[in-house]
Amino acid sequence: MNARLDDRPTATTFDVESLVTRVWTGQIRVPHFQRDFRWSREDVRRLFDSIVKGYPVGSLLLWEREAPEQRLHLGALHIEALEMANARWVVDGQQRITSLANALHESGQSDPRFALSYDVVKRDFTASTAGGEATLIPLPVIFDLHKILKWFAEHPEISEHLDHTTAITKRIRQFPIPAYEVKQDNPEVLQIIFDRMNNYGKRLSRAEVFSALYAGDESKQADTLTIGRVAEHVNSERQFGVIDDDTLLRAILARRGPDVTRDIHHEFDDSHRKTNEFPGEDRDSAYRRSEESLLRAVEFLQDELGVPHIALLPYRFLLVVLTRLFAHHPEIDDRNRVLLRRWFWRVAVVGPYIFRGSATGAMKALTYRISPNSLSDSIQGLLSVVERSEYGSPDITRFRTNEGAGKIIMCSWWSMRPRDLITGEVLEQNKLAEALGEKTTAAPVIPFIVSPRAVPEPLKQSAANRIMLASESLPLNELDSLLSRDPVDMDEDAWRAVLHSHSLTPEVASLVARGEIEGFLVERQTLIQDNLNQFLEAMCEWSFEDTPPLGDLIIDDEDAEEIIDAVD
Repeated sequence: MNARLDDRPTATTFDVESLVTRVWTGQIRVPHFQRDFRWSREDVRRLFDSIVKGYPVGSLLLWEREAPEQRLHLGALHIEALEMANARWVVDGQQRITSLANALHESGQSDPRFALSYDVVKRDFTASTAGGEATLIPLPVIFDLHKILKWFAEHPEISEHLDHTTAITKRIRQFPIPAYEVKQDNPEVLQIIFDRMNNYGKRLSRAEVFSALYAGDESKQADTLTIGRVAEHVNSERQFGVIDDDTLLRAILARRGPDVTRDIHHEFDDSHRKTNEFPGEDRDSAYRRSEESLLRAVEFLQDELGVPHIALLPYRFLLVVLTRLFAHHPEIDDRNRVLLRRWFWRVAVVGPYIFRGSATGAMKALTYRISPNSLSDSIQGLLSVVERSEYGSPDITRFRTNEGAGKIIMCSWWSMRPRDLITGEVLEQNKLAEALGEKTTAAPVIPFIVSPRAVPEPLKQSAANRIMLASESLPLNELDSLLSRDPVDMDEDAWRAVLHSHSLTPEVASLVARGEIEGFLVERQTLIQDNLNQFLEAMCEWSFEDTPPLGDLIIDDEDAEEIIDAVD
């Protein structure tokens, strides 16, 4: 990227009143590649506190260029913006501009991040309330002198604060914010400036920088794939949950080359790439084909590996590796699918620890094993990285829903097709996804059976006190009673099937009814461990030969029978 700035930026100053008016009318816009709004309500409150105290709040960098007619979404605001030749696009200052425009507009009060009021007694900014206290004046009222006068006319009991309040109004409206304006037709310049400015101080994530560098045509943003939209599409198609941006970026990079840590600044410039497995591929094609590969990888995870949702995926680097494999080898035969299943669960059990304890190191060690030209070599290469030996099962006495070991345990529970304790219905994947929503862990569907306060210390962290459920009708604080009941709507066999799906038996469940909590948890630990061992034995198949498909072997006739016997 050799683009340069033709004209020096011009310095100007906006007062808050003119700045937010320009935002509300669509004259100031935020490019679609900018990071999401990240400030909390406290950050917004501090901004206004700085304004009324006269503290500097930093300068803005705006890019002057044409803008299409479009419906803008900025925080809680929806703006019908007209086409214009000289709009200002925000390069630096998005968080401040979004905060000011929302907090000072009536529509912004619907969003807790921007719902602020000024306490005329304490002389401080605070969260708005629904109580309608006279002394708490919402910022959209504070910002408008006519509304202030009306407020005090309706609340004469606080008239002594009128002069102070109108002074606050004046300070906010007239507060000066310096800005630099850049006039340049080349969008590449904007992206370079954005990249460099946001790589100093509080750094952007690598995915955010990548999105900025390769934002695509601003005028076609409605139809342009982004990392966020790829995540939405995969979730919509497979109900897998929302894949985080950094994992998605690594998947996009891994598809195009094995080194996921490479410099991203020349990703689509073939002259700067040492290894380019898709020469000539442009940005839009890369996003589209990466999404296709991700969908194949997720489908394989759900349908054949027993990982129904990203919240149960032991390690996210495994999804990156699968994406690369399915990108180069979209059609995988039955034998190699069996071998791929073994590889996945073997790596999941050993975790990143055999790769010097680093998930990034594990990812690179595995992505480099995938050959674009040979599926068999790729599968055999992946298998060769994991030593052929038995590794201990995850520790069920120390269960965490956000750790790899805990996710393996939960996958073993999922394999048992857990059933509803009232209806006996099997928990389906769509119900699991609905219950988890956009949660990053499976905690919402893994409640405690017995209150942790009633559990002896050695068993407080045990998986034996957790259960997989996703039903709005179940009273979660009564799970111990539900397990110990004699159901009237199920026959004995049906109830046994329900209990079995949760690593329970009627005899073990009855311990809860008798108040024998420690005995219940100890017995259930044994059942969970047995089921976990069976699950991992079936998935990992450590003792089996990892012979490739017969079609990939060149053998003599006399060796054929021996090879066939070795294939399992």
